[in-house]
Amino acid sequence: MTRRIPLDVPLLIGHRGAPGYRPEHTASSYRLAFAMGADAVEPDVVATGDGVLVIRHENEISGTTDVADHPEFADRRTTKRVDGVLLTGWFTEDFTWDELATLRCRERIPALRPTSAGFDDTEPILRLSDLLALVAEASAEHGRELGIVLEIKHATFFAGVGHDLAALVERDLRAAGWGSGEHPLWIESFEQTVLGDLRGRGVQGTYVYLLEAEGAPADLVARDGAVASAYAECLTPTGLDGLAEVVDGISVDKLILLRSTGCELVAEAHARGLVAFTWTCRPENAFLDRRYRAGGGKAAFGDYRAEWAAIAATGVDGVFVDHPDIGLAAFRE
Repeated sequence: MTRRIPLDVPLLIGHRGAPGYRPEHTASSYRLAFAMGADAVEPDVVATGDGVLVIRHENEISGTTDVADHPEFADRRTTKRVDGVLLTGWFTEDFTWDELATLRCRERIPALRPTSAGFDDTEPILRLSDLLALVAEASAEHGRELGIVLEIKHATFFAGVGHDLAALVERDLRAAGWGSGEHPLWIESFEQTVLGDLRGRGVQGTYVYLLEAEGAPADLVARDGAVASAYAECLTPTGLDGLAEVVDGISVDKLILLRSTGCELVAEAHARGLVAFTWTCRPENAFLDRRYRAGGGKAAFGDYRAEWAAIAATGVDGVFVDHPDIGLAAFRE
């Protein structure tokens, strides 16, 4: 198995680019992340109706695009159940790429990030192929090898509507020269099944299993129903033993690391040869553990340095940040 971590740790990952400053998953957000010192960026990929991989946090796009302002798409608004959650809005799989290309991106949480929202409606949605080219350009611009932490979203749901995300990811990675270990590539998902499928296709990278603090993975729920194994079972020594046989690392909710057992979990993962990442380090009070919040409201920065120091003390190998510049200062300097 490939376990590739650069010499500087923790790996600084621009979570959807630099969404503390620009709408997430836009070209300017990714470019800014690299300019601010990120080692890699994290795109989320979902599919269009005609099989194009696009970069959106979810396949439901009403909160991150101007789709609601397009009368020609009014009849596409619908309700679906995605990974057990009932959602109403517009979904990428109900559009062709040419149709989605007419939309513009928006800040997902404008009340907390009004500066980012000031850039609404200025940039189009990206395809995975667009971002792969952007990272190559940024590597040349900054004179250092930059990477991608690619998250595959809702693979079981998409399989149910006729899209094999593993096949689509392999297609795009190989077409761009990213499928055979040419560049720093981490591939992650909350579903082990799609990770196994992609690894079985010979795509080289570091495979990372995303773990929630609660709940069970969608692929296992679809297969096993109410008796599906919970994410928490993977965090036990026995669970980590099993993961070490099929993936290269884990990526956990930061709340798990902030528990008294956080250091122990990272040590147990390392003992089994697994890398350990955590998500997501954000400075606003709204996202900080209660112990580190300050005055000024949800959008104000709390004592994020203290929280992030506690995370760093666990020995974690990679951190996802929304503000790469202050992430660099906190985790590296």
